[in-house]
Amino acid sequence: MAPVAPGGTIGILGGGQLGRMLAMAAAQLGLKCHIYCPDTEVPAADVAAALTRAPYADAAALAAFADAVDVVTYEFENVPAETARVLAEHAPVRPGPLALATAQDRLTEKNFLSRQGIATAPFADVASAGDLAAALERIGAPAILKTRRFGYDGKGQARIAGAAEADAAWDAIGRTPAILEGFVPFEREISVVVARGIDGETAAYDPVENIHKDHILDRSYAPAALDAALAAEACAIAGRIVAALDYVGVMGVEMFLLPASAGTARLIVNEIAPRVHNSGHWTMDACAAGQFEQHVRAICGWPLGSPARHSDAVMTNLIGAAAVDWAAIAAEPGARLHLYGKAEARPGRKMGHVNRLFPLGKRPPVT
Repeated sequence: MAPVAPGGTIGILGGGQLGRMLAMAAAQLGLKCHIYCPDTEVPAADVAAALTRAPYADAAALAAFADAVDVVTYEFENVPAETARVLAEHAPVRPGPLALATAQDRLTEKNFLSRQGIATAPFADVASAGDLAAALERIGAPAILKTRRFGYDGKGQARIAGAAEADAAWDAIGRTPAILEGFVPFEREISVVVARGIDGETAAYDPVENIHKDHILDRSYAPAALDAALAAEACAIAGRIVAALDYVGVMGVEMFLLPASAGTARLIVNEIAPRVHNSGHWTMDACAAGQFEQHVRAICGWPLGSPARHSDAVMTNLIGAAAVDWAAIAAEPGARLHLYGKAEARPGRKMGHVNRLFPLGKRPPVT
């Protein structure tokens, strides 16, 4: 299949910050982007060549959109199956339907990982209050109950400290199909951003350590403080996942690092995100080719860029009112400010991020 040449057009489902940064990366490679989004505020449209504002269920609008582009991608994983089907009749959709179907359902995702021999936290399918009671008896508490579909940044989840909290947790998630996951005694949360091209070529960025606040990613430290063998293993796990899904594009793979005393596999996969990932934003300024350029290269059939890191970095999300300090951040030596063009700084809303760069081997310790 011929690559999308400079001058071609990428269609992007979703108009938030990830779509915005994809469109900016595409423009640097001489490619145009067409955003499809039903929202009234579409930050990605500010830097794109075209915008279609229509519902994801509008088959006619989807068909016209797909006919106007060379390849379709997306900035969020909950693309309706029917939307993907309609688009695929008119243009290549990358990543493909297998990755979408796998990542959209937490139970499907965990079963997929288990079939690949990749370690996860203990889990159980929960379709009723009775299932939840049985799962708690088998897995134990503390545990976390998560809706099988949708939910991110802590949404659609309820922690269960003991069996007495089961009914309240079941009510809290709306008594919808769910998965119960056992807690694991992890040392650190890490992630790997990996890319795979149409030809099967893969490229993984160095693993990073992630710090969350209120279930939202706060900071990513690049690289994670891992020995070479563990870092290679983390990248290999991510590579196995994208290969098994015949994936094309960039994926974020979130993992837990268990202590050496655990006596089991030290790396277990928490979840996968079939898109460019918040924990990969540091690559924009610290790597030869950042994750957004890498995704564009992959879906367009170009050779992948080098994921080599030329600097250490700490990425900090600017959430809510934190973006008000933009002028002070812009004045910092070594700080690279990225603002998303959103009009209102609501609590919990990602307004931008800042990448602070350091010489190799000189990043500050995790705090």
